[in-house]
Amino acid sequence: MYDKKVAIVIKEGLLPWQKLNVVSFLAGSIAIQFPETHGEDFITADNVRFLPFIKHPTLIYKAENSEKMQRAFRRSRDRELAIGIYTQPLFDTRSGEENVKEIASHTIDDLDLVGIIIYGENKKVDKALDGLKFHD
Repeated sequence: MYDKKVAIVIKEGLLPWQKLNVVSFLAGSIAIQFPETHGEDFITADNVRFLPFIKHPTLIYKAENSEKMQRAFRRSRDRELAIGIYTQPLFDTRSGEENVKEIASHTIDDLDLVGIIIYGENKKVDKALDGLKFHD
């Protein structure tokens, strides 16, 4: 059993490609920041190597509106969990540098969140996301 988990919250109303894009970017942020989340390479019987997975469970939740997204975000911050963010304006940027500038132009209370990723102790993650349902 794992003592930590990864959870991604996606705001309802995004287009399917946007949801997948947000999940992809956010999942990558955990793998970059926390090397302990890396599993082992997959190697076939004939010695062909493939990339590893994130080794912790990754659960995808939905936030039905901005208020529920903000509540999950606040509760995650209150529990000092590791948090990654994706905001609505990032769909219009074209580079990592633009992404950094876009986020830097807002205060934490002014972020138009459409996705967050949380990593930490199972119980803390569960409490932070209490009331949210799994994404369908």
